[in-house]
This record gives sequence, structure tokens and C-alpha cells, in this order.
Amino acid sequence: MEWISYLLFIIPLAIAPGIAIALFIYFRDKYEKEPFHLLRGCFLFGLLSVVPAGLIEVIEGLAGFNESGNMLQIFLYALIGVGLVEELSKYFFLQVYAYPKAAFNEPFDGIVYSVMIAMGFATAENILYAVSHGLGTTVMRMFTAVPLHATCGVIVGYYVGLAKFKPGPVKYILIGLLLAVVIHGAYDFFLFQQDYPALTLMAVVSLGAAVTLSFIAINRHRKNSPFQNNRPVNSENV
Repeated sequence: MEWISYLLFIIPLAIAPGIAIALFIYFRDKYEKEPFHLLRGCFLFGLLSVVPAGLIEVIEGLAGFNESGNMLQIFLYALIGVGLVEELSKYFFLQVYAYPKAAFNEPFDGIVYSVMIAMGFATAENILYAVSHGLGTTVMRMFTAVPLHATCGVIVGYYVGLAKFKPGPVKYILIGLLLAVVIHGAYDFFLFQQDYPALTLMAVVSLGAAVTLSFIAINRHRKNSPFQNNRPVNSENV
């Protein structure tokens, strides 16, 4: 039966990439692992962050603000209607839940917590797409949309990590959000080009550039970790 294939194969396939990327980032946190309950909380809040973003996007659709129209309309929808809405939704939970925690004690932790939230968001979104569009879309998103959310999570987390430990935190937060919104918006803008199919290839190019940038951010915070001369430990701070 069709529902059995969804339950046993397609939905687990939709969940797998978010979990895999979350684990990848967890093991990149080389010097001081974050408490599991905080990582779990971030992932669950990431799942929840789909709700406000989805509601706003439904309202936008009812108002006629969508991916149809001329180039400018598509650009504004990709940048504001999708990129800004989704990145702000994820950032809200990062700010109110993870940012105040004592376990957030080095800049790299910003990346860890931000990516956990982003992967919760991507996983919930993936399940919705898997149920409504099936296997082909689920496989495609494994290599596109999920990594996009991860890279945006890294960028926001990198700058939130700076904001936590440097003067002028608002400046860093705004820079991180702006970069994530631009990356997210550019990817969706190219993806929405139904009248110019060749431009959709630029979505892959923009994603590749974003992934490269995110690895630079990860390596920079790891290199500058205040715990790099210590043995790795499991923080039990809350």
C-alpha cells in the first residue's frame, strides 16, 4: 500500500539528511561538546519554527505574493517572502532558547545551535514535501534545500557566536541575518525561474558558493576556539 511505502521509506529518507548534517556539525565541535538536551531542544524548536514561517507564507499566498510575476516580483518574494521569513523564524528560537545558555561558551557553539535549529526546520519542511510530492522531490531536496538550510544556519550561527563574545552584538547579528537572507533568497530566486530554465542552474552555483563560505566559517571558529588546548569534554552547563 502507498502509505506503507511513505512510512517505511519516503519519510525516513526525508528525515535522514537533516540528521546526517546535524551529526556532522556535532562531530566538528571538537573541543567541547554541547549538552545533548540542548541540542535536542534546538532541533525540536527548529521543527516548531516551520509553523510561524508556514503561516506567514500561506498569508502571502492568499495576498498574491508568490513566485509568479515579473523578475522583480519573483526576486522580492524569494528574498522577503521566503528568505527573510524563514531565517527570522529560525533565528527567533536561536535567540530566545540557545543564546542565553551558559553552555554557549565559545563562538563555535553559535554554529552548532543554529544548525541544529536549521536542521529541525529542514526536516519538518522535508516531511511536508515528501508527503505532498513523493520520492523524486524528497531525493532532490536531500542535495539542495537541506544543505541550503544548513549553510544559512552556519552563517547565522557564525555571527551569533561573534555577537555573544564581542562588543556591539547587534551589528554581528544583523550581518549574519542579512547574509543568510541573501543566500536563501538568491537560491530561491534562481529556482523560481520557470520562464528561464537555464537560470535555475544558478541555484546550484549559489548553493555551492554558500557551502564553501560555511566551511570557511566553521574552520575559522574551530581554529580560534578557546578550548583547543584542552581535552574534549562534555559540558553539563545549562
